Amino acid sequence: MRVLSRTLDSFWRPSLASVRGWALAAVISNAVIITTGAAVRLSSSGLGCDDWPTCTTSSLIASHVTGQSLLNTWIEFGNRLLNYPLVAIAGLAFIACWRYRAGGARRRDLIRLSSVLPLGIVAQAVVGGLVVLTRLNPAMVAMHFLLSAGLLAVAVVLYVRVAEGDGPARPVVRPDLRVLAWLLAGATAVMLVAGTVVTGTGPLAGTEIDSHGHYTTVPRFHLSLVDVTQFHADIAWFISATSVALAIGLRYTQAPARARRQAWVVVGGVVLQALIGYTQYFLHLPAGLVWVHVGGAVLLWIAVLHLNLSTRERLAVPADATAAGNGQVPAGGTPAQSGTPAGGAVPADASPAVP
Repeated sequence: MRVLSRTLDSFWRPSLASVRGWALAAVISNAVIITTGAAVRLSSSGLGCDDWPTCTTSSLIASHVTGQSLLNTWIEFGNRLLNYPLVAIAGLAFIACWRYRAGGARRRDLIRLSSVLPLGIVAQAVVGGLVVLTRLNPAMVAMHFLLSAGLLAVAVVLYVRVAEGDGPARPVVRPDLRVLAWLLAGATAVMLVAGTVVTGTGPLAGTEIDSHGHYTTVPRFHLSLVDVTQFHADIAWFISATSVALAIGLRYTQAPARARRQAWVVVGGVVLQALIGYTQYFLHLPAGLVWVHVGGAVLLWIAVLHLNLSTRERLAVPADATAAGNGQVPAGGTPAQSGTPAGGAVPADASPAVP
């Protein structure tokens, strides 16, 4: 009963720590769903359940599908089942942010960010259905992955913003380093897009069995695998140079320690990803190693977002300013814009201000 009570309190009477805990749970759950989704794709299990929203036309749960092994079916169906805890976590994170009071007032920025999570998951379910119904069309598969990456970014921002104030952002590093941080985040996003194109062009886009029992490949992008792979690698080299330049710049300027540490985490992640990427290419794309590469890309995306957010800060809006903006009278005085002297005292011979 104590565990149940604490769980209910964590989102119905949330503290700062519990709200941040739900935000962290949203980050983890979205990262997990991306990596398990990649496992579905790379194991050719994308049609293990060939209907939507049911598994097959005759079964709601995992059932035999012609041309698919039982393992393929359960890999695909297991990924679908993970959407239920994902929805629950997103919903509870939103409730926690909505119920949370910082200094007696709602944090509207947290409410807006957290509301994107459940809405995005609904959109994901629709896109996921289209992926199945279009027989793994590569454009739909790419959209499915990128929407998940976008939701993961929202969850990361939410996690960071919970611990910050609700005021406007101000940089804590030099302007040129802030620009580099944005370039790094943008290039990483482009790299994720390029990765979906490589997968949709290459041999791991998936297979199915036709009505005659013959293996056929699912639709692919009609592009040169060598060319799209080279483009993907070129972006990776740009990310490498940008991350190193940013890390060095932060090291030798008055940058916060957290930003300097995060920069070197990103550099390490980029080097590791490069090693995995070139290894998988020269080994002719073994599915297991490609899956590790996708998982590394997810972690790198999180690290890059954290680095970008660590180059600025948000301070809390003063309670008096918030109250004045709402037309309320702060404790011990009147709103600042009323022209009342500091301290709230009104001279005896003062007359009301003329509008």
